[in-house]
Order: sequence, then C-alpha cells, then structure tokens
Amino acid sequence: MACCITSDPNRRQSRTIDKEIAQWMKEYKKTVKFLLLGAGESGKSTIIKQMRILHTGGFSDKEREEKIVDVKRNILEAIKELTGAMSRLKPPEQLADEDNKTSLDYVESISLIDDFDFPEEFYDHVIKLWSDPGVQRTSLRMNEFLPIDSAKYFLDQVHTIRKKDYMPSDQDILHCRRRTTEIQRIEFAVKIPKKYGGGYQSFWMFDVGGQRGERRKWIQVFDGITAILFLVASSGFDLKLREDPLVNRLQESLTLFQDVWNSRFLKESGFILFLNKQDQLKEKIERGSRIQDTFPEYLEYTPNDADASTEYEKVRSFIRDLFLDETKKQHQASSICSNDDYYNYRRSSKKRDCYWHYTTATDTNNIKRVFEDIHTMIVMLNLESIAPT
Repeated sequence: MACCITSDPNRRQSRTIDKEIAQWMKEYKKTVKFLLLGAGESGKSTIIKQMRILHTGGFSDKEREEKIVDVKRNILEAIKELTGAMSRLKPPEQLADEDNKTSLDYVESISLIDDFDFPEEFYDHVIKLWSDPGVQRTSLRMNEFLPIDSAKYFLDQVHTIRKKDYMPSDQDILHCRRRTTEIQRIEFAVKIPKKYGGGYQSFWMFDVGGQRGERRKWIQVFDGITAILFLVASSGFDLKLREDPLVNRLQESLTLFQDVWNSRFLKESGFILFLNKQDQLKEKIERGSRIQDTFPEYLEYTPNDADASTEYEKVRSFIRDLFLDETKKQHQASSICSNDDYYNYRRSSKKRDCYWHYTTATDTNNIKRVFEDIHTMIVMLNLESIAPT
C-alpha cells in the first residue's frame, strides 16, 4: 500500500519555519554577544562606530551626509558651552577683545532646541570667538564645567566644516557626539586564522545609553550575553555628571562598575574593562591636573607596574586598580538567609577574571589591536577563561 504524504501547505510551512528557527538558534548559540556598558559619555557609541569602520565597510556617502548636521550642532554646542561658562567660572573669564562682544551676543541668541540653518555669518562669529584669548583660557578650565569632549576637535576645524563640499571623515564621525537614547546593535563576522581552525566568528555588539535615565533598558539585553565590555572615561576624574553636578564622573563609573560586576544576571558573562580616553587623561596630567584633589588616596598609592615611570602612567595604573580592587571583594556569608541567597553567594564566590585594556576609542589602530587581542583570546580559550561555568 502506498504511503500517504500530506499535502497540507500549512503543515509544510510550519516545518519550514521550524527548520529556520532551529538553524537560527544554532547560529545564535555560536555567536559571541558583547554588551557595552558604562556611564554616559564613556565612549560606547564610538566603539560601535569603530566596529563599523573595521568590520562592515564603514560609512556610506549617504550616512556621511546625514552626519553633517550633527557635526555642525557639535560646533554650536561647543561654542555655546564655552562662552556660557565664562561668567560662571570662579574667578570668571572675560573676552580679551571687546570687538568680539557682537559675536558673543550672536551665539547667545541661538537656541539649541530650535532648528538652525548655519549661515556663513555663524562660522565667522565662531572663528572670532575661538580665537579670543579669553575663550582659549576658558577651554583650559573645562574641568570646571560640562563641555562636550569633542569641543576643541571641531572648533579647530571650523574652516573645513564650513565649506559647501564638506563631507565628514571617519575621525569626524568618531568624534561626533549624539546622545544614545535607544538600544543599538551591530552584527559582523571576523575571519579566524587558519592556525586556529579557519572560518569566521560571528559577533553581535549591543550599545545602550549610559545616562542614569537610560539604564533601566539594560536588563532587556542581558540574556545570553557572552561578555561585558565596560567602558570608563578615565579622564573624568576631575569632572562632574551632567545629570548631577555634585557627583564625580569617575566615582559614578566606579559605583556603576560595582553594580554590574555584582549583578546576578551577569555572573556567567565574561568581563573586559576598557580604561578609555587615555589620550585626554595623558593631556590633562601633563598639563598639571591633579587626581589627588578628588581622590586623596592617590597620595598613598604605589603602582606595581615596573613601567609606571611617569606621572601619567602612575595615574592610569591607579585608576585601573580602583576598578580591579572591586573585583577582588567577596560577599559576606553572614548576609545569607535563604537558599537563593546561598546559591547566588556560591556563584559570586567562584573565581572570575576581569580583563582590562587601556584604550582611546577614537584611535582606530588602538581599537583594532585591542579587539584582535580579545578575538584571539575567545578563539583560543573558547571563553573558558572569561566566562566560567
């Protein structure tokens, strides 16, 4: 008797969907999933941009054109923040050239809320103000107010950005600041060297907003995360939060790091610490900024690094150890009062490594080297050393 084969199209479609889901789950399990975490303005979005440049062909002409407005708004924000802070500083700064008062009035009249078409006179006024010694002195005191990191970078390039045929470069896009208000994801594949088996390794990288108001979204992407990339703005040791001008930025990062490191949702995830903005940290220390003014314990600090011969190298080692010391703390068993508490205590007591790198997120070569190190570690160790089971 002949075998009956169903011709029900719905059942055939269902089996096809089941196969597609099974294949997707197979690929999903093999994919390395990174979650970028850290306080606001630590460089998470810049890392996502670097992955695009390094692994997905970079930015199209259309995307570059769309960034022009953001770049110009960064110039507007930068000059308004600088000139607006002059009278609030203690002691205050003043324009060195009274003739620039017209330019100051012009900039102050522009609203950051409304759309602005950036006429030619705008650039003329910005150039005059940025050239004024009083504004330059204010730029050297940016730790006393809340400028955008890219202020100097873009104000130095106004002559180029004002041109009709201006097209943002990779560096312009990397420096361009725009607050992250939604979860971003990038997918890419990296070739595995033949000596490690060949083929390709798939990666997913998630970026979520770092401001306090955005952190409630983080738990939405915790499930199945392979490793946390936690970014710290190392140069923020003498800056305050935008959300709370009474809180030190580096201290906020340290508090947030403690919460993430101890999160029961992330105990099985690997942990990699990016001590970011090393270029800005080095510049600050060489200019005479003192970390001991905000972290007095630095005066008693002795680095273990044999190569920490300069003040900058000692400061970066101190900041690194502030975070690594948190990973060595153990929960107290006396606080255990239930089976769930005991289970979480046992998990948190397991040895867990925190890998770290000094980074400058806007430096493509630096990020390329760092990510190659991370990729090699994942391939060789299959995450056994950064994701204990």
